[in-house]
Amino acid sequence: MTVTAPNTRAARWPAVRPWLGTVARLGLAAVWLVAGGAKVGDLAASGRAVNAYQVMPYDAATVVGAALPFVELALGVLLLIGLATRLAAAVSAALLVVFITGIASAWRRGLAIDCGCFGSGGQLGVGRAPSYLPEILRDLGFLALAGFLLTWPRTPVSVDGWLAGEPPLEDEDE
Repeated sequence: MTVTAPNTRAARWPAVRPWLGTVARLGLAAVWLVAGGAKVGDLAASGRAVNAYQVMPYDAATVVGAALPFVELALGVLLLIGLATRLAAAVSAALLVVFITGIASAWRRGLAIDCGCFGSGGQLGVGRAPSYLPEILRDLGFLALAGFLLTWPRTPVSVDGWLAGEPPLEDEDE
């Protein structure tokens, strides 16, 4: 008589989780690469977008705006190759919390700005309305991806897994 393990959700999780992590890692990498890539060509516009939030002096906003695309691109590359995944996920989560807080603050204060998340951003023209709720919900989704990677950072086809010298297809106690 052959006894087989029950085909339950709990029994499938160890096999599915690494591949969900890969999707989360590559999805979040794509977000950062597109966001940083959209801004890196015009660092002054990125600075103006940060300044539109009116939460720091202009000089500080321009420095943050100029640095942000490079941070986003670095996070995207780290996540794309799967190197320092937990660290990249932690920095991603922190940035996303800052972005969500900034968008919510702009909404609460009645500012009419484009978030600048995937482009130049800044003040909206007359007659254009901001879309804060969809932006916050989108960033919460990205935050969920970062949270998944904070919990389960090792994924197939990653430098982290290669450096560990073991297949990441089993639950790890990191």
